[in-house]
Amino acid sequence: MEKRLIARGLLAGAVAAVVAFVFGRLVAEPVIGRAVHFEEHRAGAAPGVHEHGAELFSRSVQGNAGLGFGVLLFGMAVGVLFAVLFCVGYGRAGTVAARSFSLRLAAGAFTVLYLAPFLKYPANPPAVGQSDTIGSRTLWYLVMVVASGMLAIAAVWLARRLSARLGAWNSGLAAAGAYVISVALVALLLPTVDETPASFPADVLYEFRLVSLGTQLVLWTTIGLVFAELAARLLGERPERATSLAA
Repeated sequence: MEKRLIARGLLAGAVAAVVAFVFGRLVAEPVIGRAVHFEEHRAGAAPGVHEHGAELFSRSVQGNAGLGFGVLLFGMAVGVLFAVLFCVGYGRAGTVAARSFSLRLAAGAFTVLYLAPFLKYPANPPAVGQSDTIGSRTLWYLVMVVASGMLAIAAVWLARRLSARLGAWNSGLAAAGAYVISVALVALLLPTVDETPASFPADVLYEFRLVSLGTQLVLWTTIGLVFAELAARLLGERPERATSLAA
């Protein structure tokens, strides 16, 4: 059963990738083009300022085939991860239906794996950031993602521990509060990255980060909706669904 659910997660991720690609192509590409134009203008006005080297592929290739292929791979990987999380948590969710659990999982995964790290290390367009700090910036971002994920697992454990004493609602609120406080502390302790050029248009930076957030929201929402339907059909919403994963 787990393998069949993971296959459906792969399919849901592929569908979500297509939807996210269309959204990104229509909404994000114009903003990226403005950022690239700023970078080219800055490099032309001040030789040697350009930080990112010569392009191996044209903007047309990057914005179509490159973007589509990258989003497809990412979406399929996220879909598999989502299915694994579903398999781990569904049998422990009590009487929650597959559709409802899938949507809740999508909302939680988006918040924990993307939104929380995004608030500390938001996405930057081309011309923002230095080439020699890519490694360190990527490392700190991954540290934030891992920390957020581990704290979310700890929050779920805490909610289960407190449920008998406080009830499901109050224990959930207490665990969510503990997660928010812990993530905020981690974000304060991690180094801040601020490499935005003073002359970079603030509206372009804001729009890029907004559409980046929107693209991820579209991706996770689509995965949650598609997988919810596929998993519900596979499991049949049977009363014994909690044990069907072991079959």
